[in-house]
Amino acid sequence: MAQLLNNLFGGSKTTAKAIPTGDSDFADFADAPAPAPPVSPVDTTGTSPNLAARAPAVTGVPYTKWYNVHERHSLSEFRAEGIILSVLAVVLLLHLFGARLNRSKARKWARAHAGPLADQFALVGFEPVSPHAADKTGDELVQALAAANAARGDDILREKSLFEFATYATGRQNVAFVDVKLTLKKRFNPIVTFMEATVGFFWDTFAAPEDTCEAFVYPFDGKEALTVPGLPGAAELKAQGSKSAYDGFVWAIVNKERMKQYRDERYDLSITLTKDNPKLPAWLTVMTESAEITEAMLTPELIKAAEQAGELLDYLIITDQPVERPKTLDETAPRKRIFLKYRLPSSNDYASLVPLFSYFLSLPDLLVRQAHFRPNVTRALREVRDRLVNRIRKEAEDEKAEERALEREKAKKAERDAKLAGLDARQQKKYLEKEREKEMRKQSKRSTTRA
Repeated sequence: MAQLLNNLFGGSKTTAKAIPTGDSDFADFADAPAPAPPVSPVDTTGTSPNLAARAPAVTGVPYTKWYNVHERHSLSEFRAEGIILSVLAVVLLLHLFGARLNRSKARKWARAHAGPLADQFALVGFEPVSPHAADKTGDELVQALAAANAARGDDILREKSLFEFATYATGRQNVAFVDVKLTLKKRFNPIVTFMEATVGFFWDTFAAPEDTCEAFVYPFDGKEALTVPGLPGAAELKAQGSKSAYDGFVWAIVNKERMKQYRDERYDLSITLTKDNPKLPAWLTVMTESAEITEAMLTPELIKAAEQAGELLDYLIITDQPVERPKTLDETAPRKRIFLKYRLPSSNDYASLVPLFSYFLSLPDLLVRQAHFRPNVTRALREVRDRLVNRIRKEAEDEKAEERALEREKAKKAERDAKLAGLDARQQKKYLEKEREKEMRKQSKRSTTRA
């Protein structure tokens, strides 16, 4: 009846419910129409107005970020690289600035000390001093000496490294040659300098970095004919006996703050006695082998120069002994040298140090004149050196005796092994028993003797 009424009055048709097949969750969307893309109005050129406005220069090519690096990347992505490059730039600037400071400090030392060197030596640096240069002073003298050395590509100071500079001088009576070495702080590497300063502050065995000058004078000591074979008058000097020789000894004035350090480091100073002298400033002491040597060497000129140098002076040493403790007889041969060491002032004002350096250069003349002592003094000096020679000779003889004993033991062992190899097992056992009995008799004899 319901169906008939629906047909007569035009009721809505009933629709059958779709039976889900497969996944029931998406059954409601099975008959949904596919979405259509929005249609943009197309201009006469065939491109979208929006795209045409954003990329007007490219006709018919869609816009993409690959054409704009600033939209694909930002500076924040390169933060690590920026930090690394910044650190490298700072390190490079510090390196260049520190190297420049060291070179400047070395040049200022050369400017202050070129005068005394040129006055006393015919060759300063690595070329002879010209007659015109000898009349100049200050910067003019340095430039003249540099011009003389420029032919060989050298300066007065030769740069061995960024913190080591050296110079050389020769051509003077009583002196074979002079070596000078400047050792400066590693200003081009602040990290290393800071670490060395920290270690030196906490441990006395490590020296803190300092700017120092070390000079070494090697006197002729009567060996002009051997050192300079072509020297005019060498034959006469050899026949008559050279006048540049003097008695060998060890004498020094040393800064008290570093006296113990130098005594431990240097063998020549270890054989001396330390005595304060009222003529010297309170920060200096004398290390000598004899009071007579101190009277001859401690001149008023030296006292005045030491006072002017102040506490920058580390030591002035006159020696004929090696710096390192000798281990062989060849190393005990006397080698006369003069050492000077002082620290460079931070202000680069060398007016107080130049007198000491000048006195140091002229010291061989004083030695030739006054370093000839009474026989009892030279006998005492010779006894000290003879004890060292005898000790080294005894050690060498003991070492040779020990080597000979080892060789005898090796020969006996080889003979025993060869003898055992020629015996059968029974004979070897009998031989070893006899050897054991013999060793026991020796031990019992030793014990009886000790009792």
